[in-house]
Amino acid sequence: MVRYYIVVSGRVQGVGFRYFCQMNALNMNLTGWVHNMSNGMVEMEVQGDKNLILKFISIINKGNFFIRVTSISKKEINIIPTEKKFTIK
Repeated sequence: MVRYYIVVSGRVQGVGFRYFCQMNALNMNLTGWVHNMSNGMVEMEVQGDKNLILKFISIINKGNFFIRVTSISKKEINIIPTEKKFTIK
């Protein structure tokens, strides 16, 4: 199990991006949270199986008709063993 802190830039606010992340994370049994930043980017922490997280990142990078991701940065951080779900902050 791993946990990543991720920052996403592009057209990611006002287009349902946080809900898109939550839906995909829940489908993959990942935990964590997602949050809009004041600079127009979105930050999140995602925890679970490393291969599933890499698949999750690939899916959110592709976005959908409304979402346009221009960059994703990630760094591995300490896991939170008691976390049970993926939430929108």
